[in-house]
Amino acid sequence: MKPAFILTQILLLVAVSPLVSGIIRKIKNNIRMRKGAGIFQPYYNLAKLFGKEEVVSDTTSWIFRAAPFVILASSVCALSLVPVFAATLSFSNMGDFLAIIFILALGRFFIALAGLDAGSAFGGMGSSREMFISTFAEPVALLSVFAVSLNAGSTNLAAVSAPVGLRLSSIIAAISLFIVTIAETSRIPVDNQETHLELTMIHEAMVLEYSGKSLALIELASHIKQILFFSLIAAVVIPWGDFALKMTVIIITVSLIEVSVAKMRLFRAVDLLSFAFVISIMAVIVSAAGY
Repeated sequence: MKPAFILTQILLLVAVSPLVSGIIRKIKNNIRMRKGAGIFQPYYNLAKLFGKEEVVSDTTSWIFRAAPFVILASSVCALSLVPVFAATLSFSNMGDFLAIIFILALGRFFIALAGLDAGSAFGGMGSSREMFISTFAEPVALLSVFAVSLNAGSTNLAAVSAPVGLRLSSIIAAISLFIVTIAETSRIPVDNQETHLELTMIHEAMVLEYSGKSLALIELASHIKQILFFSLIAAVVIPWGDFALKMTVIIITVSLIEVSVAKMRLFRAVDLLSFAFVISIMAVIVSAAGY
């Protein structure tokens, strides 16, 4: 029965992932004194895309058609390794946090190739920017979880997520991983999901050539990746306290940042991730010192 419970948890998180994006958007609209769409709007958008016909350029190869499925599969596979509600309700014995980074890198690799495969100027620009940002974000994510891994004596997420009490290193690591989460989920100040301006697009530039079911799969994968990083902070880096409460705090914090901070230029985003890198090193040092 254990695999059945694990699959149930994965399906539940996948089903809830668009709702998280809808809640963030709703909070942002309320802060801006706008009515906006409801929290279930991402579900309507996905349903609309699944019902639309796809338009695929004749110049694309099999990579363009296969990329949405690889991106979605990698996101779901990485999510299955995260012990959200309990350490036993995950496949974390099949891989640690390093496996999650490599699995997500596979999806990033394919979406970057798909952006180049279409041959558009926007796609190539977005792909280069995505890989540029990832070279700074991935080391910070690795160091952040390595800091809490030192406390647990293991890189296995089931062992890391076991409550060990409040530690200063975990708080510092949570801050650095939160900055990485903003970059990985294409949110302000690193990226902006709500714009299609060629000078600011990163993620959106790579998927401009997609439509219909393929675009729906990519959007769903983005929602899953977002809830994955939120869950890493709430369940692994900060394993104490109520999970729902921690997720609520993360969602509200992301919403407040998006309405109060302007989008940075690309090279200023590097400064932000470099700052996160310094914080993650501090977390490792503090963790090695036993705090």
